[in-house]
Amino acid sequence: MKKVLILILALFTVNVFASCDRPVTFSDLPSKAQQFINQHFNGIEVISVVADDGHYEVYLSDGTELEFDRKGEWRDVDCKRKAVPAAIIPTNITNYVKSKFPSNFIVRIEKKHVGYEVELDNDLDLRFDKNGNFQNVD
Repeated sequence: MKKVLILILALFTVNVFASCDRPVTFSDLPSKAQQFINQHFNGIEVISVVADDGHYEVYLSDGTELEFDRKGEWRDVDCKRKAVPAAIIPTNITNYVKSKFPSNFIVRIEKKHVGYEVELDNDLDLRFDKNGNFQNVD
C-alpha cells in the first residue's frame, strides 16, 4: 500500500512540474509563430519566450505580448498602448472600429472559440463573431 501511494505521489509531482512554465528560445517556437513575429514585428527584439502547457508566450522589447498555440497560430496580441498591426485584424473588425470609434484604435486582439475580442485604446472591450461581425460591448 505504501509503495502504491509513493508511486501515485511521484506521478502527480512529475505531472505538475511537466506543465509548468519553462523558458525556451525563439527557435523553439513553431515556424508559423516565428514567421508571424518576423512579418508583423520585424525589428522588435524578442526578450523572452515561455512554453506553458501547450502554448507559447512571447515578450517583445516594446512591451508587446503575444500568445500562440502549439501549432504556431496566434491566439492573443497585446500591444499595450500601441496599435495592433492592421494586417492582423480581420477587415470587418477594422471597418466597424473605424466607423463607430474613429478616434480610437485597437491595442489588443484575442481569438476565442466563438470569435474575437478586441480592446481599444480607451479600454473599451468589443466582441465579434468568427466572421468579424459586432456582437456586444464587454
